[in-house]
Parts: sequence; C-alpha cells; structure tokens
Amino acid sequence: MIVYWEYAFAENFLLDGLLLWLALKTSRGKIRARNLLFASAVGAAEAVVFPLVAFPVWAAYLAKIAGGALICLLAVHRGSKKTYLVCTAAFFLYTFALGGLLTAAYSFFGAEYAEGNGYLVESAPVALVFSLAGVFAIACVSGVKYLFRFRAVQKNLLRCTLTHGSRTVCWRGLADSGNCLIFRGKPVSVISPAAAFALFGREFPVAGRMSVRTVNGERETPVLECEKAVIYCGKEKNTIEHILFAVGDTGSKEYPIILHTALTEGDHGNAECAQGAPEQDRGQ
Repeated sequence: MIVYWEYAFAENFLLDGLLLWLALKTSRGKIRARNLLFASAVGAAEAVVFPLVAFPVWAAYLAKIAGGALICLLAVHRGSKKTYLVCTAAFFLYTFALGGLLTAAYSFFGAEYAEGNGYLVESAPVALVFSLAGVFAIACVSGVKYLFRFRAVQKNLLRCTLTHGSRTVCWRGLADSGNCLIFRGKPVSVISPAAAFALFGREFPVAGRMSVRTVNGERETPVLECEKAVIYCGKEKNTIEHILFAVGDTGSKEYPIILHTALTEGDHGNAECAQGAPEQDRGQ
C-alpha cells in the first residue's frame, strides 16, 4: 500500500492543531496563531517521520510522549509552568480520547490498520476522520465550558447560618456579583420560597416591597428581614444583623439563597455606592 507523505502530513497537521487548540482552551493559555501553527507542523512532521524509524516498543512510547510534550511547549511558548503542565496533560488526555473514538469507528467500519504504526491514511475515509474529530471537538468544548461554570459556582458557594426567632438553618449561598438589589440603602439577598417558609414559618417579617427586574420581566416582591446571618468565607466569618431577603427563584436546588456580594466583602454599609445598583428602591 502506498502512503503519500503530504496527505499524512496534512491530516496530522490538522488533527494536532485541533488537539493543541483544545488543550490551550482547557489550560486557559493564550492562543497564538503562529505558535499553534508551528507546533502543529512539528507534530505532523513527527507523525510522518516516526514510522520510518525502527524503535523498540519501550523507546517508541517514550519518543511519542517526548514529541507530544515538545509540541505543547511550542504551543504554550512563554506561558507559565502551570499552563504548560495543564496544557500537556489535556493534550495527552484528548489524544487518547480521540484515538479511542477513532479506533472504535475504524473497527465498526472495518478499516485496516498497521500494528504499532497507527492507522494508515488510505484505510480510513478522510471525511470520517474529520467528522468524528469535529464532533469530538464540539463535545470537548461544551464539557470544558460546563466544568468551568461548575467550578466558578462551587468557588462562590459559601456556608451560611441564618437565625430568626427560635429557628436556625444552615445552607449554602451563592455569592453572585450580578445581584445588585438595594432596599432603603441596604443590600438585599434572594431567598427561594421554600427556604423562606423553612426559615420564617407562616408569619413573614415583611419590611416592605420592592420591584425586581429579571430576564422574565419586572415584578413586585416582599422584602423579608432576618434577625441574624453568619456567612463563612474560608476561615473568616461575617456576621450581619437584620439581613434583608427578597423572595425569588435562585435557579438551583443546590443553593436556596443568592447573597449580595457586599455582604461577603464586608462592605454592606455602603453597598449602593460599591455596586452601582441599577435597581430602584421602591420600598414602602
């Protein structure tokens, strides 16, 4: 079987470029087109030259690992050590995952392959390879975005102890910089209806009403006043007397309250100036 090196180079150039791009996105490294293209070209050259050199099995694996580490170094160029390590780990992870996906597809479609050298270019339709690579890239980008969002949410979840009368509850609250609610000059957090019943019972301590704008429009909501809240930020804690809550949907069962960031930053005395709140205080 004849293998055209230029086709093999082009295919590996595109696949290495895709894998390096995904790895850089995962490591949040700066994507420089020149570095990415050069690293992809080096990776493609390695893929073309490698089958021509006779290696023992153990040396072949070492050469492939060293080659992968090298092209990651070229792609990250002048980045931090942490970025390089994360990028390299992600590159190998994506390489193994895509290789497994292609192996399964080749097996399903009965494509031939040479043991130890990888699949021959002519054995698998190019359209199949890049279609699977495209689906793989979309799935990886979506997964990475979800993980970053999940990490951001988990990082901003704080343990909160709320006390009102004889009732004390302990929940996790989301410190959301998008919460700019202000009522009579004081920051207002959001509490779900179910959590409000659990904390206050049937007699809500209503301090007034305010207008809240959301993506679903504008609505009036009662403002409830809780006697005491203790918010734990790592080893530190912030105690707030007479904390205010607006009843609303928090968007998740994982946290029943959305905290005003002025409360977690210890600047609730002048939250209106600190946050530049766009909401108008319409309290009674």
